[in-house]
Amino acid sequence: MKTTKITGTTRPAKRTAKIRTRFPYETRHEDVRIPMPDGTRLYARVWRPLTDEPVPALLEYLPYRLTDWTAPRDWQRHPWYAGHGYASVRVDVRGHGNSEGLPGDEYDATELADGVAVVHWLAEQPWCTGRVGMFGISWGGSNSLQIAALAPEPLKAVVTVCSTDDRYDNDLHYLGGSVLAVDMHAWAAAMLAFVSRPPDPHYVGDEWREMWLERLEAVTPFTHTWLAHQTRDAYWRHGSVCEDYTSIRSAVLAVGGWHDPYRDTVLRLVEHLPQDRVRGIIGPWSHQYPDRGLPPGPAIGFLQETLRWWDHHLKNVDNDVMAEPLLRSWISDSHPPATVYEELPGRWVTDPSWPSPNVTPVTYGFQGDRVEVSSPQQTGLDAGRFFPFGNDADLPPDQREEDAHSACFDFPVPDDGPALQILGSPSVRLSLRAAAPTGQVIARLCDIAPDGSSTLVTRGVLNLSARYGRDRAVEAQVGEWESYDFRLNAIGHAFRPGHRVRLAVSSTYWPWIWPQPDAAGFTLDPTGSSLTLPVRARTADAVEFEEPEQSEPLNVSCPRTLEEPRPERVVVRDVAKGEWRLEVDPRYGGTRVYPDGLEYTDDALDTYTIAESGPLTARTRSDWNIRLHRPEMAWDVRIETRSEITCDADAFLTSDEVVCREGGEIVFHRTWEKRIPRTAG
Repeated sequence: MKTTKITGTTRPAKRTAKIRTRFPYETRHEDVRIPMPDGTRLYARVWRPLTDEPVPALLEYLPYRLTDWTAPRDWQRHPWYAGHGYASVRVDVRGHGNSEGLPGDEYDATELADGVAVVHWLAEQPWCTGRVGMFGISWGGSNSLQIAALAPEPLKAVVTVCSTDDRYDNDLHYLGGSVLAVDMHAWAAAMLAFVSRPPDPHYVGDEWREMWLERLEAVTPFTHTWLAHQTRDAYWRHGSVCEDYTSIRSAVLAVGGWHDPYRDTVLRLVEHLPQDRVRGIIGPWSHQYPDRGLPPGPAIGFLQETLRWWDHHLKNVDNDVMAEPLLRSWISDSHPPATVYEELPGRWVTDPSWPSPNVTPVTYGFQGDRVEVSSPQQTGLDAGRFFPFGNDADLPPDQREEDAHSACFDFPVPDDGPALQILGSPSVRLSLRAAAPTGQVIARLCDIAPDGSSTLVTRGVLNLSARYGRDRAVEAQVGEWESYDFRLNAIGHAFRPGHRVRLAVSSTYWPWIWPQPDAAGFTLDPTGSSLTLPVRARTADAVEFEEPEQSEPLNVSCPRTLEEPRPERVVVRDVAKGEWRLEVDPRYGGTRVYPDGLEYTDDALDTYTIAESGPLTARTRSDWNIRLHRPEMAWDVRIETRSEITCDADAFLTSDEVVCREGGEIVFHRTWEKRIPRTAG
């Protein structure tokens, strides 16, 4: 017998940005190849204003294929910047897209050195003033910070969006010292498929095939490296700018969203960088640029906001951008649980410094008797997507089922008082007695409405072995009472009067967190346990953003098919087998037809399986199918990948396969099988 649950909420059409077709400058664009010191050429697209005067350059540097995969997004912003007097440049990382060379690990030394070389090349062009800015989201936002930390002299300003300053504990690999199963694997599998895509003969000519085959021979699944470093060692410290914030000399505008897992980076940057060259904005957004209008909103005039940043730091315009408060944040009001919101209720607030004088830590002690916590293995299936992108099933649904698998402690918000407004990172101190040497503790902060519905506000994770630091693994003392202190992800939220603040504590959280070999759980003693909230005083704040604006979009069509679309997120319970399966369609785009004639299709399915019988049944699988087709050139390439991770008590077992076809003929086929010891994760 099987039961199936489909999670998702119907939403209205998204609000779109105003499209600008006229700018202060007319523009043109051209594709160029930027030489690296070793002779490798990186593929770039340069949008420039038509002027005889040199202008500053803006750089976005990614591995995600500028001629197809990110092209629609690129056309929303690069022509806009060019129209306002900047040379806006999009570059593919070595070994990706139409760039030459071989692919490497994310943010490896070669990628960063190439980025520095690109910054210098741009500064030396006759159409450039010698001043360069760098911007990006996610990978591009992170390598912007990392390249800024290398301090190339021409790089004067950065806009980093949804990025990380800590590659170990605030990225997609580990969380609280535990393996982040949900995206450690899914993104490694996606990158295996992405890096297996060929250069495009429309842009590189007949050499595309030789480039492709050389690239394929160099491919290694990321999971081999990521799982080999289960504590915060030198591998993760590389590229983590939190190791030395003083190395960043550029002015930094840090932008994030409360529904993006990287939002804590914004708070750390505004805390640690000098106030005369940093500002932060955190909105209600998902893992997207804030002008795109993707849920949850409201969207803002992000491009206009960044233009003020560029004008001040790259053109020496005496505007008021540095007179803005250090931090502008959105605080959401209480809202019913849903997997998508077109716009969230709430307000913008400002803080002159961080930590803020407006925020006071308030501690709530637990009440009640000791409680045994041994959560079912499927606890966490309603966690939502780790990286919400604005899709219908991204956000966590009602948490009542998850709460039933947890130890819950409620704190009422008085009916006759103001809303309880928090801004920052809640923290917990839990007095626990571990039943096994390994394990995890997960804390979720929920907003409980009078009708009993439970809206997830934020959460945090601690691997019990990481309680003394992420750089070491120290087994728990079985049967001994210990205090476990850890932070939850930062949030801005106002609990309505008459609601309850709930802290829910569980010992499992699949598939976000890969379970430890022993599922024995722990005993929690309310005496000595507490929740500390960053309570923010109400202030009169005046925050205004312009309406979102973009340049004219690229004319990409998305043909419809007769097939019913696959659900985004499905939970299947096999009652007879005692097994739970979560199927996720990441919805990266489907089929697109580009103006240059390319037909591009990708299809992916991520599957997470676990049985009620124990943690060693955990399994992740990711399947990708990609087709690139140019009918006018009779060019037809297909890539199929399969990636799996299973485990036993001592090791992770990884299995990967890549099959590449040209015109139906297999031109490359490789499999990898690897056993990686479990040292901490």
